[in-house]
Amino acid sequence: MKKFTLVLLTAMLTALSLNAQRYAIIDTRYILSKLPDYTDAQKKLDAFSVQWQKEIDDKQAILDQLYRNYEAEKVMLSEELLKKREDDLFNKEKEVRDLQKKRFGFEGDLFKKRQELVKPIQDKVYNAVQKLAVARQYDLILDKSEGITIIFADPKLDRSDDVLKELTSK
Repeated sequence: MKKFTLVLLTAMLTALSLNAQRYAIIDTRYILSKLPDYTDAQKKLDAFSVQWQKEIDDKQAILDQLYRNYEAEKVMLSEELLKKREDDLFNKEKEVRDLQKKRFGFEGDLFKKRQELVKPIQDKVYNAVQKLAVARQYDLILDKSEGITIIFADPKLDRSDDVLKELTSK
């Protein structure tokens, strides 16, 4: 996979240089790791994560104890009490799952905190990249931190309308 990525990157860079386009490569992960604001935000996120995970683990420990008690007393309970305990266990288990989803699920508390703490810093980096691209007249800036991602492209390079025109002309 790395060879394929390297070949693809080389081909892209060759094609870009043939068209006399200027490009740059950056590593946003490296840039962010050097920003004190980002490391502080990451530490805060880690603290929230640990706190919320402890909250979930505590509730899970209580649920596990309730389940062990249920298993031990199951033979002595009437059908009505069995049903009530099972319902209680089911509800407690659902509470734990819901709490886990609320804290760590898609668009959960951790996601929202990350948006609150990290996104402004990422936006500053993106704005700095745009300023650099305009000032140095780069047509394309690639980010190598998470595979190859285009982080800035000069709008004049966008050929989407040409493709649409080609598709609709038939």
